[in-house]
Amino acid sequence: MPNIDLYSNWLEIDLGAIQNNARRASQIAGAPVMAVVKANAYGHGLVPAAHAALRGGATWCAVARLEEALELRQAEIDAPALVLGYTPPGALAEAIARRISLTVWSEQHIVLAAAAARQAGLPARLHLKVDTGMGRIGAPPEAAPALARALAETRGVHFEGLFTHYARADEVEQGFTGKQEAVFQSVLGALESAGLRPPVVHAANSAAGLLPSRAHFDVIRLGIALYGLHPSAECPLPDGFQPALTWKAALSHVKTVPAGRGLSYNFEYYTQTDERIATLPVGYADGFRRARPNEVLVGGRRVPVVGRVCMDQCLVRLDEASQAQAGDEVVLIGEQGDEAIRAEDVARRWSTNNYDVVCGIVARVPRVFNDLAQSR
Repeated sequence: MPNIDLYSNWLEIDLGAIQNNARRASQIAGAPVMAVVKANAYGHGLVPAAHAALRGGATWCAVARLEEALELRQAEIDAPALVLGYTPPGALAEAIARRISLTVWSEQHIVLAAAAARQAGLPARLHLKVDTGMGRIGAPPEAAPALARALAETRGVHFEGLFTHYARADEVEQGFTGKQEAVFQSVLGALESAGLRPPVVHAANSAAGLLPSRAHFDVIRLGIALYGLHPSAECPLPDGFQPALTWKAALSHVKTVPAGRGLSYNFEYYTQTDERIATLPVGYADGFRRARPNEVLVGGRRVPVVGRVCMDQCLVRLDEASQAQAGDEVVLIGEQGDEAIRAEDVARRWSTNNYDVVCGIVARVPRVFNDLAQSR
């Protein structure tokens, strides 16, 4: 276990799982995949995850911010890349020069992009976002045809895409998603009638992309499912997807503590008998929250975190039969022996979702990339 010799706590990322998940999603959806690698690929590592997804057949990458797209380009990833959110006006020319596609939803955006395109000497590749009910960014549906015409007629602009985003696709009840899809289909129909349909139309996220009842158009945007994580408790992944992330640490200290001893800040926990207590070099500054209860795997068994989680360390109570020693491997997320703690399990304990759990593992936790594709 060489990583224990190098790191106090670390993530192991199975790139073969990401590659597999991209391929599996495309097979189910019957459409190409746009790999959503924003937020450091949901904590999995932006550039390695993008490479793995593209090896799995993904044809696009999507990010939230221009900085992320520029990181892809700096890594010589030349696949089409779309910034799904806002791009500041002063950064438009650089984005266009690097052949990065941008999202727009107003006439002002189009004017600014056209001016930046003249500066860059290349056409601006623009995707018009329509707000069909998410309520964040996007053009009102009734404004979309006029904006599409402006995109088609503005010099220096390439009207490359049209998209929307579903607010409730990961729920059992699909009524609202159906309404959003109907609105989007109406907008698309109006554009097609006017000869304004762009080359790339997309709406489905992970949840909608894996449902045969939803329209998948030209590409599906695969986010959480790309990493083998369930879109929600109500929308589990189909068979064939594999979690890509394991979070591990090394026990730094093991001792026996007598009964009645307070542990960690403010002594929220007192030992009840002589207890074997182990220290982990993991804390809330790594993304391991102070929520209660917390637990980890030691020797293939679940053990509780006791006392307050500190910034850089926490304590666990070992059972009497445990033979664990300093230096032994601990699993915070993943499998050990016959036991497993999933990101979804952690999310339930922390009253959040799995997206929040994995995105919250900070950059100081090293990522170790294992490409296990050949072993499958």
